[in-house]
Amino acid sequence: MTFLPFARKAGAATLAALLLGAAPGALLAATPADTLVIAAAIDDIVSLDPAEAYEFSGLDVVNNTYDSLVEMDPVTLTPIPGLAESWTVADDGVTYSFKMKAGLTFSSGNPVRAEDAAYSLKRAIKLNKTPAFILNQFGWTADNVDSMITAKDDTLTLVVSKPFAPTFLYNCLTAGVANIVDEVTVSAHDVGGDMGNEWLKNNSAGTGAYTLKSYKPNEGVILEMRPGYWRGDAKIKNIFIQHIPEAATERLQLEKGDIDVARALTPTDIAGLTGNKDVAIQQDVGGQVYYLAFNQKNENYKNAKFLDAMRWAIDYQGMADTIMKGAVIPHQSFLPQGYLGALDDLPYKLDIEKAKALLAESGIKDPKVSLSVRNAADRMDVAQSIQNTFGQAGITVELKVGEGAEQLKDYRARLHDATLQTWGPDYPDPNTNSSTFAENPDNSDAAKATGYLAWRNAYDPGAMTAASQAAVMERDPDKRKAMYEEIEKTHRDTSPFILMFQQARNTGLRTTVKDFYTGGAVDLGASYWLATK
Repeated sequence: MTFLPFARKAGAATLAALLLGAAPGALLAATPADTLVIAAAIDDIVSLDPAEAYEFSGLDVVNNTYDSLVEMDPVTLTPIPGLAESWTVADDGVTYSFKMKAGLTFSSGNPVRAEDAAYSLKRAIKLNKTPAFILNQFGWTADNVDSMITAKDDTLTLVVSKPFAPTFLYNCLTAGVANIVDEVTVSAHDVGGDMGNEWLKNNSAGTGAYTLKSYKPNEGVILEMRPGYWRGDAKIKNIFIQHIPEAATERLQLEKGDIDVARALTPTDIAGLTGNKDVAIQQDVGGQVYYLAFNQKNENYKNAKFLDAMRWAIDYQGMADTIMKGAVIPHQSFLPQGYLGALDDLPYKLDIEKAKALLAESGIKDPKVSLSVRNAADRMDVAQSIQNTFGQAGITVELKVGEGAEQLKDYRARLHDATLQTWGPDYPDPNTNSSTFAENPDNSDAAKATGYLAWRNAYDPGAMTAASQAAVMERDPDKRKAMYEEIEKTHRDTSPFILMFQQARNTGLRTTVKDFYTGGAVDLGASYWLATK
């Protein structure tokens, strides 16, 4: 979609008219001084209700229109007070008390109460939309949540089913699904018992720095600064997120000054912007990891020497520096950088001679790997590099190229031989990936436990399953961290998984834009309230 030119002083009303009216025929001429114009691919938005939003773009909006009881410090990556000023856990290990901050209000002007917090969490459980599983982990169901989540005066009480590690609960409470909504406003928009879900798909009722002024699918989002935000008013009055999925178009508009921020640039576009004094590239990491997985229904993939040979036959750094430049960084453990217990060392590198020696020790003659790979440029580039270096080590790789959905169907049914995949965390706690990569309580075909990547690869992690389950219960943060480090080392060196990369983010900014925070591996949404231009 394109937009009519408007003066630099144009405000939210002009933007809204453009967004909601008929599609005009010219690009933006300049961005208004009071408006940050962001180009991004936002066609993944399903809903802007925090109990339902689960996609990247939706969580970006939710992160700026709502707050949670607990927030994540972006520097120390530890839980800090949000709408709750303090919290305690009882000696029983299952009863938590959160004292709400006094004097806070929602965008409606209604006061923030403990009742709102209880309503919000119970609402997410009862609506049972996609992200509800994050809260279900604590034993909360539609049948019991009214007794397990209660409010009295300024205190919210949460009772969980087991004495989990407290950090597990606190980390999950920073997820989008745990954001607090205005009970009075949302209840007033209940239609047929939907608890305001349909209304919140396109409206906001939170405490965030911004309110949602308009949203039109596949076109754009307008956020308006909310005066009196409890952490300090946002520096820019309006945020205009324009749907521009084409990286080349984003680059062109960024160079011309038609947009302030470009979020879908490719490594090629970034390289093309080098030397442009009006544009800066901001680099950080995301939570997605890239990995190879080998189905142990093939007995070759149970051979420790053969697995080692493949680990030493991959050009991790070379791919990161060339075909994947700007898109990834080498990373060889299942927890992304930033997560409690994540390992950042890189013990494996390309060593063809070592790979050949290990292959010889394995006793496997002329091995062949059928590697399923999605028909996408970046995946194909990585797969072809692996095909080349494996070949040098004496391992033949045949590429099985197909559509992503088709390949995932086979992967979830254990029908693949080997596969190149990515995985992103669901919530900011190490259990999100540890339970997925290192646990498999029942390795039988009948279990159909597709949520466990270990099960998908017919891999029995043995003692790692119990170790991972113990780590989520460990109440001492230092001990918990050490437990995950040990699990990752064992997994990295013995499992049929080869972790290769972690997602890198490159955001294009006009040099006038400062303090634009894109989120990171742990904070899953962008924050706009500190940005200036």
